[in-house]
Amino acid sequence: MNGLPQRRACQFRLLRYVPDAVRSEYVHIGVILEEPGAPGRTEVRFTRDWRRVRCLDADADTALLEGMESELRRRLQEETAGGLMRVLEESLSLGVQMTEAKAYLAESLPAGVEELMKLYVEPPARERAARLSGRAAIHARMRSEFEHAGVWDLMRKRIAAAEYTRPGDPLRIDAGYRPNGIVRMFHAVSLEPGVASGVENAKVLAFSAAALRAGVERVEKAELELTAVVESAARLGASDEEPERLQTYRFGVETMEENRIRVLTTTDLGRVAETARRELRV
Repeated sequence: MNGLPQRRACQFRLLRYVPDAVRSEYVHIGVILEEPGAPGRTEVRFTRDWRRVRCLDADADTALLEGMESELRRRLQEETAGGLMRVLEESLSLGVQMTEAKAYLAESLPAGVEELMKLYVEPPARERAARLSGRAAIHARMRSEFEHAGVWDLMRKRIAAAEYTRPGDPLRIDAGYRPNGIVRMFHAVSLEPGVASGVENAKVLAFSAAALRAGVERVEKAELELTAVVESAARLGASDEEPERLQTYRFGVETMEENRIRVLTTTDLGRVAETARRELRV
């Protein structure tokens, strides 16, 4: 024997985002890998980088696509053997299509999904060089930490502030959950120097905090803990050597804190995700 791990006989399907069925242009956005004959042995993975989707369709609702991943995973975990196709047909939107199943030998389902994502879904190296930055990078880090803790699929995403404030409010909070008598919400806010929208987003969140808090108390009969997740000052070069950057950074943080928003940095996310894991009893 050569000592190589035995591979499992699996089959995979690719998920494609197709904004215009007539033009037939598409971008691969995810992979579903199944081990036939093994109930519950299905892995689902969507991309974390939606830039290629936005290049194809600037109006793409990537939040909806992210929510579809969580819904697919939840339903596939609950489904009995043989129900994969029914779950997929019911869950996929008109803008998402699925390829025919193809055979694949995988060392394990997680390893197989990782390989297939690199082969078919993730952007090539020259595109990956342009790394995520600003709010997108914070959101990606937040999602990664919550996923690692096993709670991302249990959380609400893109929470409409209008549910708690008043109709027409465009603000959507990135994620949240309710452990007991408190609602915890988390929102990525970039304070990157030179990006006006960063500090403006901090002001928008600060302006909305009181109405959100009152609305959650009225609708949920619970207290709201609203957390803004920001980059560290050091990462943004906000220091005494760069007084303007430091002033902008402090203004954003202090504006939110003055409105009873808890401000944490991305380095705190591991601890926050672990708290969520305990509270949600994962």
